[in-house]
Amino acid sequence: MSSKGQHVVPSGGKWRVISSGAARASGVFETQKEAVTAARDAAMRTGSELYVHGADGRIRERNSFGRDTHPAKG
Repeated sequence: MSSKGQHVVPSGGKWRVISSGAARASGVFETQKEAVTAARDAAMRTGSELYVHGADGRIRERNSFGRDTHPAKG
């Protein structure tokens, strides 16, 4: 599983998808919804985390697409 996460962040009236530790965005989108879709696809492909930041820059949503080390019982 990859340790990199995909972050959706506001930037200059647009939304960027940035991998953790990357210097540049992997995509720039007009809407947050478009950016979240692209970031979710990338997180699912790489088995990483998805972090969606709000307009204030704070994380408002987090999803994990990696292997669950503690699956639910029952």
